[in-house]
Amino acid sequence: MKQKKTVRTGIVGAGFSATFHFEALEKVYRTNVEVVGVFAANREQAAAYAQKRGIRDFECLEALLDAVDVVHVCVPPMFHEPIAVAALARDKFVVCEKPLTGYFGDGSPDFHWDRADKRVALESALASVERILAAERKSKGRLLYAENWVHAPSIQKEREILEKTGGQILWIHGEEAHSGSHSVDYAYAARCGGGVLIGKGCHPLSAALYLKRVEGRARDGRPIRPRTVSARTHAITRLPTFRDAGHIRKDYYDIDDFSMMHVEFDDGTIATIFASDIVLGGIHNWLEVCANNHRTICNINPNTAMQTYNPREEYFKDIYVVEKIGTKQGWASTSPDEDWFTGYPQEMEAFYRTIAYGQAPESDSLLAADSISTIYSAYLSASRGGTAVEVRTFEGGPGEAAPAKAT
Repeated sequence: MKQKKTVRTGIVGAGFSATFHFEALEKVYRTNVEVVGVFAANREQAAAYAQKRGIRDFECLEALLDAVDVVHVCVPPMFHEPIAVAALARDKFVVCEKPLTGYFGDGSPDFHWDRADKRVALESALASVERILAAERKSKGRLLYAENWVHAPSIQKEREILEKTGGQILWIHGEEAHSGSHSVDYAYAARCGGGVLIGKGCHPLSAALYLKRVEGRARDGRPIRPRTVSARTHAITRLPTFRDAGHIRKDYYDIDDFSMMHVEFDDGTIATIFASDIVLGGIHNWLEVCANNHRTICNINPNTAMQTYNPREEYFKDIYVVEKIGTKQGWASTSPDEDWFTGYPQEMEAFYRTIAYGQAPESDSLLAADSISTIYSAYLSASRGGTAVEVRTFEGGPGEAAPAKAT
């Protein structure tokens, strides 16, 4: 049995995603992951995070980077690029939360997503992608895209099916939805790069892009990439006619809370991706694959691995049931291990096999780049009433990633 390698790791950010990254890192078993410390702009939050976990609280990003081999970027998307570029410049590996990057406004205090030029948004987002890929080309490190849907057990089982049967995916249909994010920043496009289309749509979209890459490589030796996208977005809870019953978040400043993307791939097949913040009953994450030789429904969350009936709310007051559920009373799809079903521990295990042992990653910078390009092309399409927009893709891998080109 090979001796495990030890990898020194640091976390940037001390909020929600930093918490589940740390928990997933504790479950990595083929690599000794030494979480050295944390840096966060909110010094009080960083100190509390470090103290709770017995790690060091670094006063600046540079000091953290000097002490680690890997950095986890767990901050709002507007800060992803500068942190990733700084880490890659020091030859560090980067595990970057989704979305990779984006467009975060023009800097004006009255910036509003409804009035933003979506062509400018697309060009700015792609320029940011190119800067990140350029930094990766020059680095001994790599950027690993923390899209947990890619590593969810059901998605990885579909990967196996595609690779072993040579199936052709004809249509992918997917969705992420719930009743609204808990994040204060999420209400503002200038902080998160847009609304629900990017914030939730990135998950099923990235899984769909990933599976078409898998299909193409397995059968023809090259990935199948997105060619065009058409989309519509809506801000339902900002409508003057919206009737608030108290169950759905409605305090968004300028973001969309419903979106639909129709993606056409370069082989002519399609995917339809829905994302919304107007769905009650808990988080709704699923992906359906209709292929020429099989059909798969990936019920990521909820699923029926466990179901409970609770006649009184108070019985389950100290029991976690499932994410975003509005009540614990009645029947529920109680998840025995929600993180496992959504792919968080598998994602980290895979990343550290890449970092420590050189295993090829399933979720890399080019998948992240295609996701961002498709998303902002979708926003441009929505601004034009749903007209199809060509998606620019990126070629090459680490050390050879090329500028974007039209497909």
